[in-house]
Amino acid sequence: MTTMTTMTTMEPIFFIHLTDIHISVPGKKPLFDLEMSHKLRAACAEIRTLETKPSFVVISGDLTHDGDLEDYRFLKKLLDEEEALLGIPIHVALGNHDFREPFREGYLEEEPSNESYYYSFMANGLRIVMLNTQVPGTHGGRLDEVQLAWLKGLLAEPAPSGTIIVHHHPVMGTPTVIMDDHLLENPQDLENVIEGSDVIGLLSGHIHYHNVGTLRGILCAAADGLAFGLDPSASSNMRFIDRSGYNLITVKNGQMSVQPMTLPGEQRLLYELNVTKIHAEA
Repeated sequence: MTTMTTMTTMEPIFFIHLTDIHISVPGKKPLFDLEMSHKLRAACAEIRTLETKPSFVVISGDLTHDGDLEDYRFLKKLLDEEEALLGIPIHVALGNHDFREPFREGYLEEEPSNESYYYSFMANGLRIVMLNTQVPGTHGGRLDEVQLAWLKGLLAEPAPSGTIIVHHHPVMGTPTVIMDDHLLENPQDLENVIEGSDVIGLLSGHIHYHNVGTLRGILCAAADGLAFGLDPSASSNMRFIDRSGYNLITVKNGQMSVQPMTLPGEQRLLYELNVTKIHAEA
């Protein structure tokens, strides 16, 4: 039987969910000859114009594209600058394009190691859990047993306004078959841990378009990529679009709501990849 958790009624909490920023050092441009740092700055500039000031920003992985040490050093400088302009903290999680050793050295400014990176923080009674779904050396996503055990212990004590989990690989099915192999490999293990807990939402990225569903009644939302978007209507080809988006997240009375946002732009086709043909030739 599911145990219901009673949460304290508090003021609404408003924050920003970014994902898949794919930052590289200036001039490198490994993707479509686009300067991804310009896109991040444009998104943060738009966020600064919002009538309601957010409490914080979360970024759910693929912080860099190549994962080089210099990329993380530049990312650290860039996010420090945007934090100062926004006047709020920016919290990050890792994605499949990220590499732990250079991340720890270049971004966290600590000794390099392959230790997984996950943590939690509190904001106005709301607990945010930043998980690491990386499977090193692959594009796949999975939650390991050590991390799941840590999460179970953390959730044993409810937070006043509930808990939101941020992770890179989505748990919900997508509109097109070609993206289904980009999902979290073991959603059932996550479901077993969060059942009966105070978790009210899951936020992810990786698929580069907005996608919303539920897991045992818990709202799950993947955000559009900030670096570029993918066409969710394409059934056989991956259509890369010059599009940038993010999510506005509001928590009120123990419920999470999501408002997808798209930055102004041409939304032009950048590249088209015939995935069906590639699989047939493999």
